[in-house]
Amino acid sequence: MLVTRVNAVTVGAWLASEESLETCIVLSVLIAGKPGSYRFCSYLNMETRLMQHNVILVVLDGLNYEVARHAMGHLQAYAGAGRAALYKLECELPSLSRPLYECILTGVAPIRSGIVHNHVSRLSNQRSVFHYARDAGLTTAAAAYHWVSELYNRTPFVAARDRHTRDDNLAIQHGHFYWVDHYPDSHLFADAESLRLQHAPNFLLVHPMNIDDAGHKHGLDTAQYRNSARSADIILADYLQGWLDAGYQVLVTADHGMNNDRSHNGLLAEEREVPLFVLGDAFSFNPDATPLQTQLCGTICELLGVPHDKPVCRELLK
Repeated sequence: MLVTRVNAVTVGAWLASEESLETCIVLSVLIAGKPGSYRFCSYLNMETRLMQHNVILVVLDGLNYEVARHAMGHLQAYAGAGRAALYKLECELPSLSRPLYECILTGVAPIRSGIVHNHVSRLSNQRSVFHYARDAGLTTAAAAYHWVSELYNRTPFVAARDRHTRDDNLAIQHGHFYWVDHYPDSHLFADAESLRLQHAPNFLLVHPMNIDDAGHKHGLDTAQYRNSARSADIILADYLQGWLDAGYQVLVTADHGMNNDRSHNGLLAEEREVPLFVLGDAFSFNPDATPLQTQLCGTICELLGVPHDKPVCRELLK
């Protein structure tokens, strides 16, 4: 007999078939006070099938792990209260932005995806979180740098056409995209919240650039870089609890870090080590979990409850 965990429902009765490769259960449930009977049949793991959470992924471009650990006071307050966990990720190589956007969102390392430097300007040939979510009938959105639009919507980016996107046929159905690195983080977070309030996306990418911009202008070990991280943490504080109250599972990470030469590309720990904060009631907060950057796509798909074929860090999830 199959025992599966069902969130947000009161289970009155259930049946499970062991006679077939296909798993079927019948649930009598009470949702929002309304009774109903639902039959689920799937070749997929049932807990995955029934796990359907909305997800916000925040990619703080260029944020080094150590700076995140000591400068992100608001996020660390959640961790200190047992409401979040912080993990150290090692980014894939090369430690460059566009290749690692692709890695985070598709689970495919740059050497396999072919997006091997920032000037590879073409649509991705991989399946991303946006594709899996859209194809499952979910709503997608992004407030992000224009390279994300070029990877998953249209390329080349044409600001008059692509800056504000609303097209259910695209992988990123609702978008606000920018193209200068000093575009204020405060504006970017406001863009993201506008998308969330207007379209209630099941998956939302939030991608500010000011930390990376400060690192390229001043370097890793500078007040400007550290203060840019602190500023992002403070801005995030205006939105985070509201997202959690609305039922979103939130991941906060970075594509790559930064070095004292005001660049990144190689093997230095400060270039490769990036944070992953996770917040929400679907996460285990397991201190022994060892997530990989290539597992973020699949883990997000698990949270969304959509079919996928990507690697997953199951230790992150309850």
